[in-house]
Amino acid sequence: MLVLLDIKDSKSDQLLGVLKDLKYVKIKQLKNGSAKFLMELKEAVDELNLVLDGKLEARPIEELLNEL
Repeated sequence: MLVLLDIKDSKSDQLLGVLKDLKYVKIKQLKNGSAKFLMELKEAVDELNLVLDGKLEARPIEELLNEL
């Protein structure tokens, strides 16, 4: 299982210390740019799922293109 955690900087060292002691846990820290990209991608997928479920109205493509 892969899990992405968003941890306050002031608490991250403590939690990472605990996780490193667990032999069955592998830790790979992401750079801020990569982490931000993944969070934004997750938000986009969540929003798309809401649109597909009919819980959110999609914007017309013309409106999106005008923003660019």
